[in-house]
Amino acid sequence: MIRKGMQGPLAKSNNSPPPPDFVYDPPTDPWLNVIHHDQELVVLSKPAGLLSVPGRDPAHHDSLELRARERFPEGRIVHRLDRGTSGIFLMALTARAHRHLGLQFEKRQTRKTYVALVSGRVEKDKGTLDLAMRTDWYNRPKQMVDTCMGREAITQWEVLERHDNHTRVLLSPLTGRSHQLRVHMQYLGHPILGDSFYAPPSSVENSSRMMLHAESLEIAHPDGGQRVRFTDPCPF
Repeated sequence: MIRKGMQGPLAKSNNSPPPPDFVYDPPTDPWLNVIHHDQELVVLSKPAGLLSVPGRDPAHHDSLELRARERFPEGRIVHRLDRGTSGIFLMALTARAHRHLGLQFEKRQTRKTYVALVSGRVEKDKGTLDLAMRTDWYNRPKQMVDTCMGREAITQWEVLERHDNHTRVLLSPLTGRSHQLRVHMQYLGHPILGDSFYAPPSSVENSSRMMLHAESLEIAHPDGGQRVRFTDPCPF
């Protein structure tokens, strides 16, 4: 386990946010990929490059939330994924389900797994990162490790495959901080490939997307409480 009592050398990225001329061009095929739906919830596969909810800029209006509401007008947001992250995305279809699922996320009663390709060869087989985080106020919306002023953030990781200059890892966040997996892997010294905030420019230039995918999500179903697990196979 890595537990730091002070900010480390990799806690703050030197990368800049997307350039001012960044153009939001989300994928449109398929327009909406529904994995499962019933009377209480809908499970979607979010593509990389699509916002979870509308952005403040009118040019960033297109989002998975709005697309889903075209088919499920009663849909309500329960959680979010970063624009560059693909994978399992859950929406509630009733007020009861929204409360039920919201409490599960709040009380850490869900189980989430992600697959990522990270820079370099990770030598250890597995580990736990217990590194509190907070907003990097001078570089928002970036986040940073700060175990003095930050909020608890815990990630379990395990190596799936090793290659010459990158490693495939399984990530299991036990908390749900913004950018948690991205910051934790950067702090470990193995940033996620294609991550424009926390990885070196060469990694971004050589990647078609951010290599982070939400592969599975386990919840207690709002109708009866039975544990159910939804999966979305990793596309890379």
